[in-house]
Parts: sequence; structure tokens; C-alpha cells
Amino acid sequence: MSERQEKRAQFNEKASSRKRFLIPIVVLVLAVVAGGGWVLSGQKTFGGHEAVQAGQDGKLRFASADFADGKARFYRFEGNSGSIDFFIVRSQDGVIRAAFDTCDVCYRERKGYRQEGNDMVCNNCDQHFRTDLVNVVKGGCNPAPLEREQIGESLVIAASDIERGIGYFKVAVN
Repeated sequence: MSERQEKRAQFNEKASSRKRFLIPIVVLVLAVVAGGGWVLSGQKTFGGHEAVQAGQDGKLRFASADFADGKARFYRFEGNSGSIDFFIVRSQDGVIRAAFDTCDVCYRERKGYRQEGNDMVCNNCDQHFRTDLVNVVKGGCNPAPLEREQIGESLVIAASDIERGIGYFKVAVN
């Protein structure tokens, strides 16, 4: 083997060993990033809806400060009749609002809403609804209103009010 061929073989060997070393590192970094995103999201199962329960008094209490950032939080309540999804969001006017994660039109699709800036967007028909109109405008594809009460530094929702929305979530499957 000539000197030139030897050098070429050494070069190819070094590149190959670097690749063998680099691939596991890249895989590890991607796994850490994906795992970190899942942990930081704070979302439990149910497609991102956090499971919540009523207290012994039949009410759910949420700290108002948890909504100061204006980001919608999605919840799942396991009622006597089944699972009911809802969201809570502080609109730009400072009011904390609550609605079922569905509407009068698209509820059969069971797709709910997502937040884009100051809008809640129907995941089925892509219509946008300003957060400051949640609980104000009713019907159609607007988020179905959920009664809530601001008491001191807490937002309080009665479990019985949540259970009234079961019709949106008990959809016959064909």
C-alpha cells in the first residue's frame, strides 16, 4: 500500500469513528429535549387537559394568579355522568373567563379550542373568538359559557355547573 493510500485509509477511519461517537450524542440530546418539553408543559394525559376535582363543598377553586399570564389552561372534570372538558383564560381586559372546551356547533367532533394570542380558535372549523367575548357572546361556534365566580383571589366554579355541560361530551358514536 502506498503512503498516499495509507493516509486516505487513516482519514476514512477517523471520520467513521467520529460518526459512531456523534450519533449516540445526537440521539441523547434529542431525547433530553423531547423529555424536557413534556415535563415543562405541565400537562397531564387527556390530550393536555389537567384532571381536576371538586372539594367536599362541591366547588373547584383556582388561584387567580395562575391566569395572570393570559394563557388558557385546559381542564378535565370527571363528573357523575362522565368526563367534561373546559378552559379558563384571563382576557386582555383582566377578566378571568371560563367555558366548556366545545361549542354548540362543533361539539360532535370533540376537537375543542386552542389559543392563538388573544383568540380562542375552534380546532374543528378554525373560527377565531376574542377571549374578552368568552362568557359574553353565546351560541353558534362561540365557546360554550361556563358559570364562574371571582371570590377574593380565587376563581370558583361549582361542580354542578360543570356537570350541566355533559350533553356536549356524551355524543353517540356511530
